[in-house]
This record gives sequence, C-alpha cells and structure tokens, in this order.
Amino acid sequence: MKRISIGGLALIIISVLAFASCGGKKETTTTEKTSVNKEEKAEEGGLITLTKEQMEAVGIELGGIERKNLTAVIRASGQLAVPPQNRADVNVLFGGIVQHIYVMEGQNVRKGQTLALLENADFIKLQQDYLAAKGGFSYVQQEYQRQQALKAADAGTGKMYQQAAANFNAERARLAGMEKQLQQVGISPASVARGNITRLIPVVAPISGTVGSIHINTGSYAEPAKPLMDIVDNSKIHADLTVYEKDLFKVRNGQSVRFILTNLGNQEIYGEIYGVNKSFEGETKGIIVHAAIKANKYHLIPGMYVTALIDIGQQETPAVPVDAIVRAEGKDYIFVASSEEAETVSFRKEEVATGVSELGFTQITPLEELPSGAKIITKGAFYVLAKSQGSEEEEK
Repeated sequence: MKRISIGGLALIIISVLAFASCGGKKETTTTEKTSVNKEEKAEEGGLITLTKEQMEAVGIELGGIERKNLTAVIRASGQLAVPPQNRADVNVLFGGIVQHIYVMEGQNVRKGQTLALLENADFIKLQQDYLAAKGGFSYVQQEYQRQQALKAADAGTGKMYQQAAANFNAERARLAGMEKQLQQVGISPASVARGNITRLIPVVAPISGTVGSIHINTGSYAEPAKPLMDIVDNSKIHADLTVYEKDLFKVRNGQSVRFILTNLGNQEIYGEIYGVNKSFEGETKGIIVHAAIKANKYHLIPGMYVTALIDIGQQETPAVPVDAIVRAEGKDYIFVASSEEAETVSFRKEEVATGVSELGFTQITPLEELPSGAKIITKGAFYVLAKSQGSEEEEK
C-alpha cells in the first residue's frame, strides 16, 4: 500500500477546494448572464420590463380599457370672421384732395365720426347751384300759390294754373335732389341755405368699430369708389368652420362648440352653431358651418385660425384614465402589458388616437388591434415612458 505524505494530502485538498470554487463561480455567472439576456431580448423587442417591487415603489397601477359614455364630438377647423354688415369700406362719391386725416390704424371710432377732410372745387359749385335752385324755387312757389288763389276765386285760367303747378313740382323735385347730394357728401343743406359755403367735405365713419388699413395720405387724391380705409366691428365675430360630408348630417343649429386657439396657449372658448350652409365649398366636399362666439374677452381678430370641437351628444366609447396616456414626439401612447412572470412584468408602448376628455377619462382609438381584455398601465405611465427613453439614450 502506497502512503501519501502530509504535504501531498494538503496539496490534494487545496486542489479540490479550488475546483469547487471555480465551479460555483461559473454557475453564478451563467445565472446572471441568463437574466441579462432576458432583459436585452425584451428591450430589443420594444418591451419595457419592470419588477413588481419597482412598480409598487413608484405607484404603477394596472387596469383595463373601459367603455364610458363620453360626449361625442366632431373635429372641424376654420377661421374667425365677421358678418358683412359688421365690416365697412370707407368711400367717397366725389373725389378730392385729402387735407386732414383724424384717425390712425387700430383706433376705435363711432358711427358718424369724422375720419378725414377732402377739398374739391366741385363741392363749392354744388353748394352754389343749390343756393341758386333754392332762390328759383322761392319764385316758382310764390307763383304757384298766386295761381291757386286765382283759381279759387275763378279769376284765373286753368292753363296758367297747370303751368305754375308743373313748374312748382319740377323745381321742388330738383331742389330735393340737390339737398340729397349735399347730404351724401356730408354738407348740411340748412347750413348752406344760411350762406355757409364750405370748401372742405368731411369723410365720416359708416359704422362703429376699429379702423383697419388706411390707404390715403395727406395731400393724396381720394378717388370715388376706391376705399380710403376700412372699419371692422368685432362685436359680432364668429367662426366659419368646414365640416365634411360624412359628418354633415350630425350637425344642427343649437349645438355647443368649443374653440381652441393655438396662438392663445390652447385656451378654450365656447360658442354655438347658428347656421349651416346648403352648398359645398368648391371641390372640397366641405360645408361651411357658422358658430357664434359667446364671449369676446380674448381680443379675437378676424382671420385667426381655430380648431373646433362640435358636441353632437353622448356615445359609449373606449376610454382610459387621463394618467394612462403619455405623449412623445407629437404622438399619444399607452403601455400594454405584454407578459407577466412571478417577479416581473413587460410592457409594450402602443400608439393611440385620442378624442374627447371628460370626467377624468379620455377617449382612445388604438392604431393597432389590442388583445381582448388587455391590461394597461392606468397610473404611473410617465415613469415607464421616462425609463423607455432612458434605455433608448443608453443604446445610442
């Protein structure tokens, strides 16, 4: 029997321990690699994997897509406008040199206010002709009254009376026409009759409102039928919305409308449908729908673009809590549970189209069909979005 020395025995024991130690380390490394490979495969498949401890720590809750009775809406876009009777071009019947301009663009004016003064020699002639006509009418009127008296006394002839009556009526009509001309250019016939002949003619505001563009300068020639300036009254501002044929039968007078103005921080204002056109606009197959605005406290201006939501009643629709929806790169998403194990849950980001929000829920339409009874993150979706974006940054 061969004996093993003490030194040899010690060497064997050390070798066995070293082998056992190497084998244990190899097994641990294999387990860690398996876990890492699972996470890498999940990330490669577009999945976000969380442990249940992580979910509990940040308050992530799961639930399903519910069906809620939310207000159904039609989306429409358009522009703000004012009725034709609330917009005016300032014109003159007779041309003239602009002597004074009393207003500036953006200034509020009232109906009848003097905006500018024009000068034209024809204005003086018109007033002179009126005075001459008035003097001639006085003589014709006296002759007519004399013939009336003679006829009543059977002292005159019928022919003379008829001639006097014809002259009286003709001159009266001519005088009335000249008075209208003077009034149209802003001259008072009574003032002219008192001998007050003016060389300056006022240009007055036809409506109350705000002065828009001014197209004249001091010393320029104002031409007839060419607008000198424009005035807009925004008190009756409304929205002209385009609704397409597929939604037309759902729209009617009296429906509520919510307007979103992007240049006012997406602030909402409210209105009501009051008119629906009966003809298509060009080849767009769209109908113009008119909506009155209930309040004008946001300094609205004609021409502003608006997005509108027309309330057409309530309908049962798929909906999720508001906190379940996250927004990234201009799109809306929810997180759907893809797989669940003992200690982890994997989620997939799914794009959705959103609709009306009401009572803490938002209408959604998934762009891809989801499994029946799918679980989604109803609270804490923002944390998962941040984790997914962090993973994408690490990959870069």
